[in-house]
Amino acid sequence: MIINNAKYLMSSVDYRKCPEDDMPEIAFIGRSNVGKSSLINMITNVKGLAKTSSVPGKTIKINHFIINESWYLVDLPGYGYAKISKKMRESISSMIKSYILKRKNLVCLFVLIDSRIPAQQADIDFMYWLGINSVPFSIVFTKSDKISTRVLNSNFENFCKVLSETWEKLPSVIITSSHNRKGKDTILEYIGTLVNPK
Repeated sequence: MIINNAKYLMSSVDYRKCPEDDMPEIAFIGRSNVGKSSLINMITNVKGLAKTSSVPGKTIKINHFIINESWYLVDLPGYGYAKISKKMRESISSMIKSYILKRKNLVCLFVLIDSRIPAQQADIDFMYWLGINSVPFSIVFTKSDKISTRVLNSNFENFCKVLSETWEKLPSVIITSSHNRKGKDTILEYIGTLVNPK
């Protein structure tokens, strides 16, 4: 897939206020500071499309972008960020879960994982929740350029081992780097099969 046009459309705090569900939708989510905005900017090739920040928890709304005038890309708030009030965390969690479960045109959720660190319980629990609710998702390892190949492979194998304890078949996994554009073509090719199925 080639992205010829990508633009910000709107932000919402309620899935019922999102755009009309008339086009396929691909959403991105991950723990705070996982590199989500940088990845979105990388695959769309539009610097600053998604707002990046060194401060975790910056995204607190459901952000919609329209791609090639034919599908939506969605930047969801991160989960697992502790430095906000409990009430705010619960509100964001409820917003995310309502969107994921009730957004009819959601084709796939890309769950971003920081490849630099071992498997985190917040990620495992979130994927388990997706599984029991039959939500289609894929795993995207980010920031692979920040560590050695040995550490990357070790963390990747560890993560898959932890998942295999509760999953018979693991979701597809893509290893990426926003810095050197690793994984960009793989993600775009996969999204192409989802939004333009033959």
